[in-house]
Amino acid sequence: MKILLYSYNYHPEPIGIAPLMTELAEGLVKRGHQVRVVTAVPWYPANCIPPEYEGKLYQKEARNGVNIQRCFVWIKGQRNLKNRILFELSFVFLSFFQALRGWRPELIFLTVPGLPVAVPAALIGTIYRAPIILNLQDILPDAAVQVGLLKNKNIIRVFAALEAFAYHSATKISVISDGFTKNLLGKSVPAEKIVEISNWVDVNFVKPLPKEESYFRQENGLQGKFVVLYSGNIALTQPLETLIDAAALLTHIPDLAVVIVGKDDALIRLEKYRQKRGAHNLLLLPFQPREKLPEMLAAADISMVLQKRNVISFNMPSKIQVLLASGRPIIASVPATGTAARAIELSGGGLVVPPENPKLLSKAILELYGDPLRVKELSLRGRQYAEEHYSFETALDRYEELFSEVLLHS
Repeated sequence: MKILLYSYNYHPEPIGIAPLMTELAEGLVKRGHQVRVVTAVPWYPANCIPPEYEGKLYQKEARNGVNIQRCFVWIKGQRNLKNRILFELSFVFLSFFQALRGWRPELIFLTVPGLPVAVPAALIGTIYRAPIILNLQDILPDAAVQVGLLKNKNIIRVFAALEAFAYHSATKISVISDGFTKNLLGKSVPAEKIVEISNWVDVNFVKPLPKEESYFRQENGLQGKFVVLYSGNIALTQPLETLIDAAALLTHIPDLAVVIVGKDDALIRLEKYRQKRGAHNLLLLPFQPREKLPEMLAAADISMVLQKRNVISFNMPSKIQVLLASGRPIIASVPATGTAARAIELSGGGLVVPPENPKLLSKAILELYGDPLRVKELSLRGRQYAEEHYSFETALDRYEELFSEVLLHS
C-alpha cells in the first residue's frame, strides 16, 4: 500500500505522539508498504525549532525507509492563543502544498490533535481520491474546554465545527480506548465508522532491565535509593505540585527519592515550588535521549501517572503502556471513573489513588516502599499485560487489517 501519514509531530521529537507515529511509519515500511510522512519541523516539547531546521519553508529527508516531508510552522514566544492560531494556520497552509509533492497515496492516515489539519487532509483526499483514516489521540475541543484551555465561546464553536467536519470527512476513525468510542457515539458518529486500536509500546525496546545497573541511578546519585519516578509532559493536565507535596511528606525516609524528568522551563517553575515545600528528597532533571528511555525507566522502583481531577474521563496517557512494559509498578493519581484508571486496574500493574491528594499519594508510595513482594507482583503483572495487550506487532496487524479493509471498499 502507498500510505500518506499526516501528523504534526514526528521523529526526533522524544515524547507525545511523535514516537508512536515514527514507530507506525517505520513498522509499515518493514512490512513492505510505502510511507511518506507530512509533518512539521521538530518543535515539541521545547517549543522552539532546532538551528538545523530553521530558515526553510520545506525540507525533505529519509529515515529507515520513510520519506519525511517537513514544513515550517510558526513557533514564537509564549504559548498563547494568538501564537497557537498562527501555528495551526501555518501548518494547515504549508502542509497542504507539501502533501501534493510526491507520489499519489492510496490512503491517508491523519492523526489528531489538531483539528484544523482535517481541512487540507480532506482536500488532498478529494484530489487523490484517497480514503482518510482519522486517528484520534485526543478529542477536541472537549478536552481543552474541560481543563480551561479554551474559554472563548466563538473559538469553541469553530473547533466544534472542525470536529464535526473531521468526523464527517473520514472514512474510518481509529480511537485508542472505549472512552473515545462512547464520546463519539454521543455525537452521533456512526458506530460502523469507529475502530478501537490501543496505542502500543515496543516491548522489545522498553523492557525490564537491572535496576542498580542503570546509568540514570549512577549519574544522579540514586544507588541504594527507593526511586519514585515521573517522566514526561508537564502541562495543564499534570499536577506535578501534588507529587512535590507528597515528597515533602516523605522527607523522613532517608533512602526514598522522588524524581521528576521534564522540560526545562517547567522544571524552573517546579524548583521554586520544591524549595517552598522543603522537599529536599526530590530531584528535577531534564529529558533524556529517547534511546536511553528503557534504562531511565529501569532506574525506578515506582513509576507515576498524574492527572488533575477535572481531566475529561476519556483521557488516556500513552505513557501507561510504556510504564507497564518497563516492568515497574505504577501509582496513578487519576480520576477513578476515567479511562486511565480503568487501564491501570485491568492491567493489575499498579494502584489508583484520587487525584490532587498528596496525603493519599504519599500513603500509596509508603505502602509499596514497605512491601517489596507486592512491588514485584505488580511489576510482573504489568509487564505481562503489556506484552499481551499493547505489543507493537499486534497494533500493526490491526492497522494493516483496517487499511486493507478500507481500500477494499473504497
